[in-house]
Amino acid sequence: PLDPVAGHIPGALNRPFGDNIGPDGRFKSAAVLRAEFEALLAGRDPATVVHQCGSGVSALPNMIAMEAAGLGKTTLFAGSWSEWCSDPTRPVERG
Repeated sequence: PLDPVAGHIPGALNRPFGDNIGPDGRFKSAAVLRAEFEALLAGRDPATVVHQCGSGVSALPNMIAMEAAGLGKTTLFAGSWSEWCSDPTRPVERG
């Protein structure tokens, strides 16, 4: 209800930040996180990852988890979907 457009940035992959947390309430082990992110990335270079979410806050756990997994530093698009969709010239993917 906050954003004027529904959808996502083309090419975006989805990983809910809660997937980084184990049943004990802590980050999963580095090995487990690495395996899960590598499966999600399906051969994409982790260095090309730009984290984003709805407004920039909940993307941070994924950024931290990737670094903890030994996948290196990644980038955060702090404006996230809210900033992206505010410009009608930017492409939007649905579905």
